[in-house]
Amino acid sequence: MRTDVACSLTVSSPAPATALLQVAVAAPADEQLTVLTDGRPVDAEEIAVPGARVHRLQLPAGETTVSYRAQVSSGGAPRPVTPADWAEFVRPSRYCPADQLEGYAGTEFDRSTPRAELVAAVAAWVGRRLVYTAGASRPVDTAVDTLLLGQGVCRDYAHLTITLLRALEVPARLVAVYAPGLSPMDFHAVVEADVDGVWQTVDATRLAPTSALVRICTGRDAADTAFLSLFGGQAAFQGMTVTATVDGDLPAPSDEPFPLP
Repeated sequence: MRTDVACSLTVSSPAPATALLQVAVAAPADEQLTVLTDGRPVDAEEIAVPGARVHRLQLPAGETTVSYRAQVSSGGAPRPVTPADWAEFVRPSRYCPADQLEGYAGTEFDRSTPRAELVAAVAAWVGRRLVYTAGASRPVDTAVDTLLLGQGVCRDYAHLTITLLRALEVPARLVAVYAPGLSPMDFHAVVEADVDGVWQTVDATRLAPTSALVRICTGRDAADTAFLSLFGGQAAFQGMTVTATVDGDLPAPSDEPFPLP
């Protein structure tokens, strides 16, 4: 299956600023990244960081447009969970304070359940517990805030799923993806969990089929996977568009864990 993805972002800055951009797909692909400020090209410096391809932009004053497109072929081997992965993604993080929900998770789920069933059960529980509501959460909300609020968007669903899994001593991490079939179309956040030594993907929102997702980057939580971060100077985010389409029929969303190449 071939997948075509694209995005366009616009930022307005009255003074120079530095931006970190994470929109490029993780695997090498037929791709093109263009950055223009008031029609003038801006260099995009690619930085290799664990789990992501980050582009650093030195933005001059003016209106900057970022355009990215890529064509990706599905397939590839599942990703193994390394000892370093285990150590990093079983511990609490900024938006996923797993230590605060250890007792709660232990009363809601049976730790002795086979791993694939446990991961699917946690994702399904989060899907039932939360109501998808655009604009309901704040950028600083943690998984505990989301649990108490009972609503949120994809990153909130992912944070709560990750937090409960880590509280059950299951390594889990957030994956930013392009998601064919998502409506309305946007960047999407899902979860990878350690299932018998292999990273398997679940999406508690069930808004797009996991088998069609295209990986952008992975991290402990949304602090590591933001599509755009601005530093220094002043800048205002003006808006964006995202598209992701496949060359065939999309499968239906599923609760079963799926390996994402």
